[in-house]
Amino acid sequence: MTPEEVAADYQLPLEAVQEAIAYCESRPPQIAEDFAQDEARAVMRTMNPLMPKDETTTRPPAPEHQAGAGHS
Repeated sequence: MTPEEVAADYQLPLEAVQEAIAYCESRPPQIAEDFAQDEARAVMRTMNPLMPKDETTTRPPAPEHQAGAGHS
């Protein structure tokens, strides 16, 4: 997609899209750190298929699976 298409699709000012592109092209250390963490999680998922795919989508256990459930 061109910057103009991204701006139109996401209803953003073209300048904001261009600033974001420039930021990413400057290779800030935060992006490299995020990428390294994502890669490490991907490796861990291949080693442990039960690992959640994304920590942000995990849910707390259902009440019947919580420690002490049904024990009063």
